Amino acid sequence: MATKLNPYLNFREGTREAMDFYAAVFGGTLTVSTFGENGGMGVPESEQGNIMHSQLETDSGLTLMAADVPSHMQGPDGAVSPNGTVSLSGDDEKELRGFWDGLADGGSVTVPLEKAPWGDTFGMLTDKYGVDWMVNVTGS
Repeated sequence: MATKLNPYLNFREGTREAMDFYAAVFGGTLTVSTFGENGGMGVPESEQGNIMHSQLETDSGLTLMAADVPSHMQGPDGAVSPNGTVSLSGDDEKELRGFWDGLADGGSVTVPLEKAPWGDTFGMLTDKYGVDWMVNVTGS
């Protein structure tokens, strides 16, 4: 198997809802496991139903992972660490515009998806879970 780079999002809570949303946008198979299903992992009883690990695998080869950060661990107060952005790029404009439309639903567009000075189509947005995304359609 080739080496892959897999974005891993950390939420304080709400991972299940966010990953269900991403599965609706990207399609694919979502697997989810809770802390309780994995022996508790030392988290408080009230957090046993939180997501220890989730993974979305799409037919086109995308992988996105996420977890709920337990309250006793240092982690994000909002959605993800403020120094990260997830980038989608490729030459399938129809597919990428579909992803863009899905991610923008309930979110906030910061740079519209349109022709960029370097010749590609590019846009930036923050989805409804506070995750920043960049979309670049090459050669469009």
